[in-house]
Amino acid sequence: MKKIGRLDRPDNFGSAHMFDNPILERISRTHIMIPITMFLVFAAVSFYYALETPINLGTGVLVMLTGYIFFTFVEYMMHKHFFHMEPDTPLKDKLQYSVHGVHHDYPKDKDRLAMPPFVSAAYAAISYLVFNLIMGDFAYYFLPGFLLGYASYLGVHYIVHAFNPPKNFLKILWVNHAIHHYKDPDSAFGVSTPLWDILLGTMPKKD
Repeated sequence: MKKIGRLDRPDNFGSAHMFDNPILERISRTHIMIPITMFLVFAAVSFYYALETPINLGTGVLVMLTGYIFFTFVEYMMHKHFFHMEPDTPLKDKLQYSVHGVHHDYPKDKDRLAMPPFVSAAYAAISYLVFNLIMGDFAYYFLPGFLLGYASYLGVHYIVHAFNPPKNFLKILWVNHAIHHYKDPDSAFGVSTPLWDILLGTMPKKD
């Protein structure tokens, strides 16, 4: 089993001090609603422009759905292969810990459950540029689906860390993510959906 964080206290309720500079330390934190709101606003603006294109709305909705599903795949692959990469060099070790290992050490730190706003904005802008380069006007529909997927991921991630297990459809996500954090970090990489864990064989093993 790969060691992800640096502490042997996965139930730690504290918070890591990552930067000596107080400004950098402050902007490394964010309330979860800030990036969620940003993504929803960006999605709405993109959809507004999408309606100005000659693309049929029915086709556009299918493209949005494709964008949403594509995000869940990106979420899974990023979590498995980037956030949990093998830190076999000092640079990789520092990078891995900064972007994800610290979260495994301090899973209850609500201010570090999402990337800072400026990183989130850059992520949305780069995503649009890449999608527009690949698919032209279809990007105006694809981007909202992708960003809605990101917003749902952030919401689910916050819920499973901030609240007790729910008694609804989110329970399986809560249980899977708890197993990922506290029992088997090499399983349950999907946060917003277990779809890719099921398809790619990384669902938690039943005892």
